[in-house]
Amino acid sequence: MILAELTALYERLAARGEVPSFGYSVENISFALVIDSDGHPVEFTDLRRTNGNKLRPQPMRVPTNPEISRTSAIYANPLWDKTSYSLGCTATPKERTAEEHQAFIDRQHALLDGIGDGSLKAFLNFLDSWDPARVTDIPGYSDDLLDANLVFRLDGEKSYIHDAPAAQTIWQEALERDSEAVAQCLVTGEKASIAAGHPRIKGVEGAQSSGGAIVSFNNNAYLSYGLSGERTAALSKTAVFAYATALNYLLRRDDDNHHRVRIGDTTTVFWAVARDADAESQAEWLFSVVTEPPPPTDAQESQRVHDTLAQVADGRPLTDLDSRLDPETHIFVLGLAPNAARLSIRFWCTDRLETFLARYRDHWHDLALDPPAWRGTAPAIWRLVNTTATSREGRTKTEDVSPLLAGETMRAVLTGRRYPRALLTNTLMRFRSDGEIGGTSATGRLRIALCKAVLNREARLAASSTVKPEINMSLDRDSTHAGYLLGRLFAELENAQRAALPHINTSIKDRYFGSASTTPASVFPMLVRNAQHHLSNIHKDDKPGLAGHIESEIEAIFAGLGERFPKHLGIEAQGRFAIGYYHQREARFAKKIETPVADEAEQ
Repeated sequence: MILAELTALYERLAARGEVPSFGYSVENISFALVIDSDGHPVEFTDLRRTNGNKLRPQPMRVPTNPEISRTSAIYANPLWDKTSYSLGCTATPKERTAEEHQAFIDRQHALLDGIGDGSLKAFLNFLDSWDPARVTDIPGYSDDLLDANLVFRLDGEKSYIHDAPAAQTIWQEALERDSEAVAQCLVTGEKASIAAGHPRIKGVEGAQSSGGAIVSFNNNAYLSYGLSGERTAALSKTAVFAYATALNYLLRRDDDNHHRVRIGDTTTVFWAVARDADAESQAEWLFSVVTEPPPPTDAQESQRVHDTLAQVADGRPLTDLDSRLDPETHIFVLGLAPNAARLSIRFWCTDRLETFLARYRDHWHDLALDPPAWRGTAPAIWRLVNTTATSREGRTKTEDVSPLLAGETMRAVLTGRRYPRALLTNTLMRFRSDGEIGGTSATGRLRIALCKAVLNREARLAASSTVKPEINMSLDRDSTHAGYLLGRLFAELENAQRAALPHINTSIKDRYFGSASTTPASVFPMLVRNAQHHLSNIHKDDKPGLAGHIESEIEAIFAGLGERFPKHLGIEAQGRFAIGYYHQREARFAKKIETPVADEAEQ
């Protein structure tokens, strides 16, 4: 399914001229060597382009064997290569340089001998007469040339030798001659030449710089029916080239690539197939929804995305949101992660755009708090997961996030399934570790939203009637859940302490939140006794109204609790404890800023 959809994507991209044809790839080329008709070197031409303060190689279509990826073994490319192969010159001399250069010469002769084309003859003459020691004598030489990729051009011609019609014809014939086996392709269903190897996929964060494979066989346990290697899964050469080219296109590191995002160790790519609308815009829109809104400096665009997401959350039809959005657009999402020399498929999701956005609407509602835990649009998935990671000197890095947690969270958002329970567990651990629990901390508010999202989705999807009801966005005075009530009680006890000791640096939250939320019976009796002293001091400070309010809140909460504090709270109850604490605090702060007009409007 994955390879078939990538192959179909390649065909659409190839029709628009955005990817190379079979037997070619786009490589970074830095220099060209100009030769005359007799094969004598004329000059080096620098093909690099200025990007900021740096010179960058030029992406160029060059012939490559789609079945072979050069690793430590010596293998020469046709009509182009890095200078250790093409010229026998390198910045770091090594014993095998001469062997690499000879392999390049032999490869070109095997490919081009007997060809009458003038540019190809000149190219062979150059190789036969070339002395690597003369490289510094050629005009245009610089040390930047060494170990860079090099192509060749005949003096007076605009195109490069590898682009000559004769060279292209010879290369296609060579690819066909290399076929050893014919079988039915598992992707196309047609009988064709079967690939003996698969190209490496590049651009996955954390993978080897040379790329990794998503299809490979290197152990006898993977072989069957007398077949070995990649022939165990019969894929035609063209299909292998197509899926790999399309995937490398989606993973390219260009600034204008809106089909790629990293979440934890998972590199996720998106693409779309639309009926009549622009499929590119559909994928870009989805990218903006599940990753990050436009830069805040672009106020108009940020507001447009915010308004659209709010309308999605309200259940508005897509056709009412944006004329570019087609509900029937088919969206494909693929998550890849490094695994030594291979790549792991973290998740694969495909459905209609309308279905994806309905699931995102559910994600929005599951996270929603009042007051909101964020400003503007809902936070990106990577930002949510980052709140559960261990911080380094006050800063959280993406690599600190559990790889499996990030991938499973993304899968939950895209499929509408349960969030990983580890999301709740890790969040509670962070509460106890750094004390960022709601309040003015953006990280703390997002963590509360995560707790609510995990618990609400489990409640909504549970088949059992014993699962607790969903949690409200704001303070729920009717809730009888022990964890939630204890969280509210803890907030009021902290309120009493701060009112009595306004200049205190360390509150009960900093010292007792972890134990109060896990073993309430061992902590709350002492906290309640201390609160009585705090309330007494508040009365003495001529604040009877404040003391009376706190006492009435505590009494109302105690009315919902049993006669004894629970000895232990499970993970779910601990999550509700944190949410109850947050709701009680926010309700108190909200009451302070209410106006008479607002009160009348509510009545």
